Amino acid sequence: MKKMDYQNVKGTQDYLPEAEVIRREVRRTLEDVFIQYGCKPLETPILNYTELLSSKYAGGAEILEEMYTLTDRGERDLALRYDLTIPFAKVVAMNPAISLPFKRYEIGKVFRDGPIKAGRFREFTQCDVDIVGVDSQVAEAELMMMALDAFGKLEMNVTIQYNNRKLLTGMLEVFGLEPDNLNRAVLILDKLEKVGVKAVVAELEELKITVSTRSAIEQFLTDGNNASFDYFESYSKENPNPNLREGLREIKELALYLDFLDIKEQCVFNPFLARGLEIYTGTIYEIFLTDRSITSSIGSGGRYDNAIGGLLGTDETISTVGISLGLDVIYAAIKASRKRVNSASRVDYYVISLGTQKEALRLASDLRKKGETVELEMSNRKLGRLLEKANKEKVRNVIIIGEDEVKKNQYKVKNMETGEESLWDMGTLSRE
Repeated sequence: MKKMDYQNVKGTQDYLPEAEVIRREVRRTLEDVFIQYGCKPLETPILNYTELLSSKYAGGAEILEEMYTLTDRGERDLALRYDLTIPFAKVVAMNPAISLPFKRYEIGKVFRDGPIKAGRFREFTQCDVDIVGVDSQVAEAELMMMALDAFGKLEMNVTIQYNNRKLLTGMLEVFGLEPDNLNRAVLILDKLEKVGVKAVVAELEELKITVSTRSAIEQFLTDGNNASFDYFESYSKENPNPNLREGLREIKELALYLDFLDIKEQCVFNPFLARGLEIYTGTIYEIFLTDRSITSSIGSGGRYDNAIGGLLGTDETISTVGISLGLDVIYAAIKASRKRVNSASRVDYYVISLGTQKEALRLASDLRKKGETVELEMSNRKLGRLLEKANKEKVRNVIIIGEDEVKKNQYKVKNMETGEESLWDMGTLSRE
């Protein structure tokens, strides 16, 4: 029989216990923070109708190229979710009785057939929080504060870059950019940090925009004051563009909240941050490791007020803002940092049987009923090897049960950290 060459699907990976313990700890930490902020849990299906995920109110053309599609036996067009946002918007659209404001969190796997790099895979886990029904920038401020709290508990130094899509779009409109070119230009500007001014300007030339418009955008990119709100204020006073004025009002409101929360040092205004998804309508933000040891963002989000109304088939604007933290890229950052992760075993007692399997099984059961975490050794390996295993896995206590212990109705407990040994009564599970 031919041996099969097993391998994982490209862009997926297994996490063995040593890695998965850390990932679960990260997940628990994030979930605890979400709950602390009053978020309610939600779970949505991985499998969705293609029509939902390809809606014009969803991710946009760029992300649809990465969507995994399939058909079922009924020849229905289905797709694997590429994020948790649109499935959440669907839930709100389908359940009009939900009381607003509504704040939910969800942690789940998503799938994208996209490029692979450090911390980026094709099957990955997102940890999302979304708030529906809050017009004020207080919602964005709370989500940004929540992210900083979460990363603080993970002992990770992060910086949040933020911007406003209305502000950026308004500036491009003031510079004379045609509506048909707006989305493309926004995506080009989003590459500024990666490719530089020259490459961005060269790509803008391909849009066949006027010389004056291109010159104005290039000046915007290189002006030393472009990270100042006063810079945008001067344009707003000269031009009644509604997007520019509304975007400036929102970004200034958010900045006031961030200042009041004493987190403005960790939250940096980036006038060219655009985020690739067309779904966003207002504030946007991305989270990066401050030391940039991993260049990819480890979290992102923004306001998307048109999605729920769009899914309902109306022009109704329903205030919605969300944030998404990437479990896999967070794990990659922790692993790359070579931090001393707490590798102590969660096992309270490691029970070793020396020809007394029934009694060992009963003892393990009794200890578990008392709330202890117990691993029962089921092999017949030599005692020395089993004690080596206990040391290696940093088990707290080892119990050895042989025939003598059964006869005396006692067992010996060894504390592996101190080396102290004590006798316990088998009937009462108490120290002698």
